[in-house]
Formats: sequence, C-alpha cells, structure tokens
Amino acid sequence: MKLVALATAMLACVGGIANAQTASGHIAEGDRAQASLDLTTALAHYEAALAVDPTNYDALNKAAYDAVDLGEFDPNTNERNALYKKAEGYARRAVAANPNDAEGHFELARAVGRYALTLGTRDRIKYAKEVRQDALDALEFNPKHSGALHVLGMWNAEVMRLNGLSRMIAKNFLGGQVFGEANWDNAQKYLEEAVQEDPNRITHHRDLAGVYADRGMKAKAIEQYEWILRAPITEYNDKHYKQEAAERLAELR
Repeated sequence: MKLVALATAMLACVGGIANAQTASGHIAEGDRAQASLDLTTALAHYEAALAVDPTNYDALNKAAYDAVDLGEFDPNTNERNALYKKAEGYARRAVAANPNDAEGHFELARAVGRYALTLGTRDRIKYAKEVRQDALDALEFNPKHSGALHVLGMWNAEVMRLNGLSRMIAKNFLGGQVFGEANWDNAQKYLEEAVQEDPNRITHHRDLAGVYADRGMKAKAIEQYEWILRAPITEYNDKHYKQEAAERLAELR
C-alpha cells in the first residue's frame, strides 16, 4: 500500500504528469508496467488516468484488477483489505460507466469475492449472493468469460466446503433455491470451462486442482499441480501459486 502511494506521488510530481498526460497515455504506460509484472507502477498509472478521466472504463477495470492482485498476498491485513475495498470501488464505478459489458461485472465479483474470503464464515456468506449475481451478469454479456466462469466455480466450491452449521446459516442468507444450486459438479464444470477458455492462466489450474483434490480425484489434482510447476510465470502472483502447487503436490504424493 505504501509502495502504491509512493508511486502515485512520484507520477504526480514529475511535471504535473497527471494533468499533462492523457488518460490513454497513462493507460498505455500502465499496460507496459503490467506486462513487466510491476503492478505498483501499473496501478499508479491507471489511477493517474482516472484523475484525468474519472469514468474511463478501461482504466477502472484495470485498476480494480491490479488492486486485487496486489492485495492477495499482502501480509499486512489493513493494507490488503484497503486494496480490496479500493478494487471494489473501481469495479462499481466501471459497472456504472458501462453496465452492459462483462468485464466490469467480473471485476466486481472478483473484488467482493476476494474481500469476502478474508472474513469469518458468517460475514463471508453475506457477500456470497452478490458475488454469484455479479459473475452471472458477466456471463450474460460474455458466456465464455474465463474469469467469470472461474468465480462461479469457486462460488460453488466455497459453499460446498462449509461445515454443517455454516451451511445452515448460508441457506438462511442465500435462500433455499440459490443455496441448493451449489454443488461439486458445478464447481468442477465451471473451473474446467475456465481452463478451456484460457488454458495458460495458472490461477485457473490451481483452483481446479483444489476442487479435484476435494472430490478425491487425486490423479487429476496431481496433473494440474504438475502443469503449474512447468508453466511460465506470466502474472503477478504466479510465483505464489507455484509455491502453493509444490506444497500441495508434496501432500498428495
């Protein structure tokens, strides 16, 4: 969080860059930083773009995405949660700016879902209905959106992982019909579709492996974890996913 603030300040100070450069120019700079996995700089550029053009849909979505990625493995709880809430804010603005596109709805589902996972079970369940609806809204506009497919897969998996008492609470919060739609078959199906649509993304394989393991499909889980260890790093948190895969692989063997 401190790094993001520092990078933003640096960008703003160099010749009044936030005002002198166009939003599209900042987005291009952010894209270059993102490609080199420098998400702190990337987020600062997307935020600078929003200082110029507050409703820029592209910048809002990219800022939301990078804020979630920066928060996921941040060891500081306050900084992590602040990044997730920042991502949620950008995603809500993206949906408001363009409600008829999949990306904003996906970013909102992702940000809210990631924040919910930091909470206790009761509070987490409160967010479950919104996460599911946001992901469904994304798929309405793009049925093959791999990120939204991933979110729905994990939504089903997280509901199925609840213990008996938590499942009773979830049924009260989600409603019987919505709760009853959660099952392991859907968790597996959606995550397999996410892998099919975007086969090179480590995060899809990682969560599919987790579902296979939970379902007792040991060989399939091992296959996914082994793929992760061979795959090149292309995204900011891939190094963490590889470490997790190695640990899970050792447990399964």
